[in-house]
Amino acid sequence: MATPLFTITDLAKVYHMGEVEVHALKQVNLELFEVQFVVLLGPSGSGKSTLLNIIGGLDVPTSGEVRYRDTVLTRADEAELTAYRRRHVGFVFQFYNLIPSLTAAENVALVTEISDAPMNPDDALRMVNLGERQEHFPAQLSGGEQQRVAIARAFVAGPDVLFADEPTGNLDSGTGGRIMDLLFGLNAGAGTTLILVTHDRSIAARCGRLVRLDAGRMVEGQA
Repeated sequence: MATPLFTITDLAKVYHMGEVEVHALKQVNLELFEVQFVVLLGPSGSGKSTLLNIIGGLDVPTSGEVRYRDTVLTRADEAELTAYRRRHVGFVFQFYNLIPSLTAAENVALVTEISDAPMNPDDALRMVNLGERQEHFPAQLSGGEQQRVAIARAFVAGPDVLFADEPTGNLDSGTGGRIMDLLFGLNAGAGTTLILVTHDRSIAARCGRLVRLDAGRMVEGQA
């Protein structure tokens, strides 16, 4: 039996909005394995982005445990979580978060400054078929091209895990399909574990592992 990459036990997250408690996650139990392509599927408000952010070290739960290999992330301090994010994970979001005043290559190169053994930024851009657009600024790129720059930026550090939160949410269906083809290829070719949040069932149909959430609870995909 393979050893899980992530072991998630009794995970709960409660947000306080004034006097109102919002239970974003409710006792989630889950195991995820290396090189899987995992889709977190569910309607808006189901808790899928909250789950991704906690596994990715961007947020902390109210209770429960997240273990990455032999490291218990939920016991880590902020410095340890920062080291985890730098050494092991990459992120792609719905909004590309590129710096407008930097070229594509410069946006990607930013990550190499905090990485232990990064790729060459030009190689990362060629990997996403943007080798000829290295010196273009974000405003000179289409939405799909900007998202490919964001993917190159996420991959340049050689992450073990790539987290993608609605990466095609701002794109038309054709461009979104090409971005997903790229992510599928990188998942298979680089051996990177891909954990993707979406509400798009057509994307979910192509995944290797489906985890469906509703109102903060797992309703499909339990370990």
